[in-house]
Amino acid sequence: MNYIWFLIILISIASAAYTGKIDAVVNAVMTGCQKAIETGLYLAGIMAFWLGIMKIAEKSGLVQKIAQLIKPAAKFLFPDIPEKNPVIGDIAMNFTANAFGLANAATPIGIEAMKKLQDLNKDKNSASNDMCTLLAMNTAGWQLVPATVIAVLVSCGSKNPTEIVFPTLIVTTIAFVSAIVSVKILERFTKPQLPAETNEQTGEDK
Repeated sequence: MNYIWFLIILISIASAAYTGKIDAVVNAVMTGCQKAIETGLYLAGIMAFWLGIMKIAEKSGLVQKIAQLIKPAAKFLFPDIPEKNPVIGDIAMNFTANAFGLANAATPIGIEAMKKLQDLNKDKNSASNDMCTLLAMNTAGWQLVPATVIAVLVSCGSKNPTEIVFPTLIVTTIAFVSAIVSVKILERFTKPQLPAETNEQTGEDK
């Protein structure tokens, strides 16, 4: 990919030099750099705000309450997770971060949840149904408030950046429901997972 970008830049500079528009290229580079810094600052600000909210929610016990609220749904979506396992809290935080459009914040939380699901996984050589469900949820990325997109629109001078909220809610809801339905249907075609010890014993017997 680096070679491709380098080739594109090289061709652009060569074309501008040949057509006598090198000043336009320089202006575009300077404008693009300035816009990148402005967008980065907007994103950093809104990301810091929501990460702070998430940390407050975690320290105040709100995350645990959210975990209790989503417990019935979590039990359906993740039937193999034992009762009162802390991974439910991680999944709740991951879902909440995604809901507020904080993909960067949701990623480390999702990775932590995936590690804990791997600890519960009976077959360490393949993903469990619960792990596939969590991956499907994150891929769909249901968003109640697309904070990151709103920040980008604000940095680009949009007069009504929040108009993206309702369309995003519709699209991500359809994607989320489709992902959950798909993963639950596909679960029916997978073989039951056996404990790793059983697999090893089976291999030794063979």
